[in-house]
Amino acid sequence: MPTTAGIPDDVRAASLERARRMRQQPRFPGGPAADPAGSHHERRIRSFQPRRSRVTPGQQNALERLWPKWGLDIDGLSVLDLPALFDGLPVVLEIGFGMGEATAQMAADDPGTGILAVDVHTPGQGNLLGLADRNGSTNVRVANGDAIILLREMLEPDSLDGLRVYFPDPWPKSRHHKRRLIQPEFLDLVAGPLKSGAIVHCATDWEPYAEQMLEVLTAHPLFENTVADGGYAPRPAFRPRTRFEGQGLGKGHVVHDLLFARV
Repeated sequence: MPTTAGIPDDVRAASLERARRMRQQPRFPGGPAADPAGSHHERRIRSFQPRRSRVTPGQQNALERLWPKWGLDIDGLSVLDLPALFDGLPVVLEIGFGMGEATAQMAADDPGTGILAVDVHTPGQGNLLGLADRNGSTNVRVANGDAIILLREMLEPDSLDGLRVYFPDPWPKSRHHKRRLIQPEFLDLVAGPLKSGAIVHCATDWEPYAEQMLEVLTAHPLFENTVADGGYAPRPAFRPRTRFEGQGLGKGHVVHDLLFARV
């Protein structure tokens, strides 16, 4: 029975299935999967937008060479052995690293700390791998996929020494605020893998989001502001200026850092 578009249902179904399979194929042999968690996890509103922009030859080279060594897909099917993955180093989780310049700099400046860096942006993944390789940094692992699945399914309790969320998407429209990452439910989830005393470090140049972050973190019983007056923190020296930060400052935005300790 033909559809209203004049295409038989079986042909349309076969075409959709081929498109689905293509979306799930890695763009590079042995590289990050297009949809690592596949369909075995629930569909929900996500706090990120996957971006498949152009990959440069250098980024492609880094993905092909280094992904098998330093990359992993967030498939939700197994629990990570962080001590083995990072040779016993304390591990900080970074969610959303953009093009990876700041992450690579922090890794080079502090080789005694492992950074598990999560993003879905393929060019950024390749760029971070290439930067770490050029810097001689072996303390970075790049994770591809949904950080929520990573936190919920793939990390042991008390396995993280810190969390960094720098310049997440502010979702400025009111109807999109539910997509913002820093919410009470997210803090409930991240509290499990974080060790007592671990630092949650957030930074944003979007004033309303900074206010929400401060309100949500302050209200949560498992996190305590490291600032005595309960406000924003000065930018720590270890956090380099990110590309997004530079863009925000260029627009006249004020950058706020928040540092809260896991109780």
